Amino acid sequence: MAFVSFLIPCFVIGTDMAFSCQNTDDFVGASSPGDIVIGGLFAVHSEMLHPEEHPIKPVIQNCAGFEIQIFLQTLAMIHAIETINNSTLLSGVTLGYEIYDTCAEVTKAMGSALRFLAKFNSSKDVVEFKCNYSDYVPRIKAVTGASYSEVSMAVSRLLALQLIPQVSPASSAEILSDKIRFPSFFRTIPSDFHQTRAMAHLICESGWNWIGVIATDDDNGRFALESFGVQAMANNVCIAFKEMLPAYLSDSSFHTKVDHAIEKIVKETRVNVIVVFMRQFHVLKLFKKAVEKKVKKIWIASDNWSAAVKISTIPNIRQLGTVVGFGFKSGDISTFHDFLRNLPEKPTDNNKFLHEYIMLLSVCAHLEYHDFQTCISNQSQDVLLQNVENKHQIWRDDFLNANIEPGFVHSTMLAVYAIAHAIKGQCKDRNCKDPSAFTPWELLEELKKVTVIDNGKEIKFDSNGDISTSYNVLLWKEIDGHMEITTMAEYDPEKGGFIFEDEEKKKEFLDLKKVLSTCSQHCRPGQMKKVTESPHTCCYECVYCPENHYSNQTDMDYCYRCNNKTYWAPINSTTCYRKTIHFLAWTDWFAIFLLFLSAFGVVLVLLISVIFAKNLNTPVVKASGGLTVCYIILFSHFLIFLSTVFFIDEPTEFKCKTRQALFGISFTLCISCILIKSLKILLAFSFDPKLQNFLKCLYKPVPTVVTCTGIQVIICTFWLTFRTPFVKQNFSIPRAIIVECNEGSIVAFGIMLGYIAALAFICFIFAFKGRKLPENYNEAKFITFGMLIYFIAWIVFIPVYATTFGKYLPAVEIIVVLISNYGILCCTFLPKCYIIIYKQETNTKSAFLKMIYTYSSKSAGSVAVSQISLDSKSSSSRATISDSCKAEKNSVNGNCHSQVPGQRLIKEEVLSKNTARTMARKRLSSI
Repeated sequence: MAFVSFLIPCFVIGTDMAFSCQNTDDFVGASSPGDIVIGGLFAVHSEMLHPEEHPIKPVIQNCAGFEIQIFLQTLAMIHAIETINNSTLLSGVTLGYEIYDTCAEVTKAMGSALRFLAKFNSSKDVVEFKCNYSDYVPRIKAVTGASYSEVSMAVSRLLALQLIPQVSPASSAEILSDKIRFPSFFRTIPSDFHQTRAMAHLICESGWNWIGVIATDDDNGRFALESFGVQAMANNVCIAFKEMLPAYLSDSSFHTKVDHAIEKIVKETRVNVIVVFMRQFHVLKLFKKAVEKKVKKIWIASDNWSAAVKISTIPNIRQLGTVVGFGFKSGDISTFHDFLRNLPEKPTDNNKFLHEYIMLLSVCAHLEYHDFQTCISNQSQDVLLQNVENKHQIWRDDFLNANIEPGFVHSTMLAVYAIAHAIKGQCKDRNCKDPSAFTPWELLEELKKVTVIDNGKEIKFDSNGDISTSYNVLLWKEIDGHMEITTMAEYDPEKGGFIFEDEEKKKEFLDLKKVLSTCSQHCRPGQMKKVTESPHTCCYECVYCPENHYSNQTDMDYCYRCNNKTYWAPINSTTCYRKTIHFLAWTDWFAIFLLFLSAFGVVLVLLISVIFAKNLNTPVVKASGGLTVCYIILFSHFLIFLSTVFFIDEPTEFKCKTRQALFGISFTLCISCILIKSLKILLAFSFDPKLQNFLKCLYKPVPTVVTCTGIQVIICTFWLTFRTPFVKQNFSIPRAIIVECNEGSIVAFGIMLGYIAALAFICFIFAFKGRKLPENYNEAKFITFGMLIYFIAWIVFIPVYATTFGKYLPAVEIIVVLISNYGILCCTFLPKCYIIIYKQETNTKSAFLKMIYTYSSKSAGSVAVSQISLDSKSSSSRATISDSCKAEKNSVNGNCHSQVPGQRLIKEEVLSKNTARTMARKRLSSI
């Protein structure tokens, strides 16, 4: 084995030495003469050897590392040219080619480009310097290549000096679309812009947002990384780390950088998806190291290596995890397979690449499976090598076919055909057998307009010199113990979506989501992202949506706000809920209770009305003002009880306007009637002449009631006219909408209640004055109690009403209305009903006169005692006696007698009795 390991590099180096550049003709890798020559630049070898001697001399060095896939691209170019020469596309004109090996080095590629620029038929390959190359005829008319974007950038800048068309089948860097910097560059593949966008879409749709990127430290890798970074950001994908590997395998730090990249991948445990923008031989080295470290991830492959068979056949490649890549969509290359079958019959004199390949086959033919794989591009042929006797024949027939990358082969052939069609356009009216018939810059203009028919589809270059084709999404899948590269989907760059052939392919795509590669856990609906101190937006905490906010998708950056007026949402909500409409409904238990109290009050009013109607002629009823006054008061009580109905159920404009006005006017009518009764009682039992005169002037029953009630009617009318109550929706409660009546004007509402309070206070003062009336008929005392109940209820109502909200706010006013109404009703009528029903002996005229007589006797005695007291203080003089006699004369039959004190006392007693009888009759008639 050691001998074999030694033999292979020695043979390769020996082969390179055999093909070393001794003169300019040795520099050509493959060539064929023709009327019009096309140049080719391909990295058939993976690296250029660098001498260790010092000082370094400007010598083009030899190359190592034979690349089977790139070698196949050179064969595809040769096959396309031979097919065109054997067709009628360019009748009478043959195409020739000169293909050079760039060894993946810009330096060597520039040497080849200089030879392209050399003047045609110049024996010394001299490049002439001119200010105007319009008539200059170089060795070649167009160039196909190069394999890598970094090489294409350098070569294109040089070829642009003479505007020589360059059509690349593999260079995909986005910057090459810039026609100002690269005016003569074309390509038969899409720009990396579409590839990086497709990768970002794949990552986004798979639910990944925390990934790593490994790229080659060259122009292609850097531009691809930059383009991908922009697309990733647009799709909310964060790059956890970026690792750049040296562009050349000969770099002394290459293996150290590979080890560091593997360590980074292993360290970042949350990163399970790695995007790789590298050349095939870089990926080969990276993956071999990853297999050793048992790294298992999802690898997103760029078009450079997504279909590389030599990588897919690395031993234990399945341990690396899943490889998903993007490859160029291929056309029909069946003719190329036929070309390969006839390849052994081709001469190798003018094709050094083919000669080297045959020599490598000869050496590797005697090696066992693993060594054979190491020798020839690491390709596995274990299935085909079951028959050892025919292995040489099998290798020659099938080895190249097994290593074809269809996308690159097709794009190479398409590049040659595009140049050929452009040449055809130039040769319509010209003799193209003459190399000077047209110049490269004229061919360049023709190439911009060319249209190629490929599999029935028209293909042409856009304004950037690119061809927009679809991508195949490739999946490396283990089948029968071998890793196969299968097509999982197709990506349409124009629509930006994935197209699946069948449900099985779609399931394979969806299965990728099972692998998590996120910096943070996905935020569920009802949560939102809260960015942490990390500079990456993909690293966040999941926090619950606050109250009245919701999120209905995963990984939302913010929660949507509910419409606070009509909707609400709890914490951690996925939707908004419509607020419940609340009002004091008929079915509410508290409303039922209040309605019961109101109904009971109505029944009580009706019972009192019946009792008073049946006892119309009794003194109690007459003393109450008669049936008319009682019925007016009872009717007002009935309306007050009725007004509570308008406070219940869903408010309407009618209810809002009616309830306060009905209550206010009814209560005012009730208080006005009671006020008249208080005045009447006070007038009847008052002994002060001055007070009696005042009360007589004030006591006008009908005008007083009408005036007092009319003022309230005016207040309510102004209120309903200018600031009418209206229905209002109260949104202050988080989860409910309170439908309530807005009073329109708190001032008007206060004036209405204040006016009632003022009347009640006057009534209270008058009733309080008459609180010492006869015990059996002390109506003024009960009126005083009724007014006190009213005041207490409404004083308590003000702070309670001001601090209460919600659907039970109307209930507060109902309670106060019921308390005050019940208080006045009971204090006014229940004592009378008690007398009518249970004290019938006192409800007679005689009993009533006796009671008033007794009270009047006491009142008259009190007056007499006061008079005696005044007389005792007078003088004993005659003048005084004379005055006293005069007074007595006026009082007792006009006679004046001189009396002793005992006789005077008897006369005063008689006076008191007479006065009591007179007063009793007067009060009875007054009441």
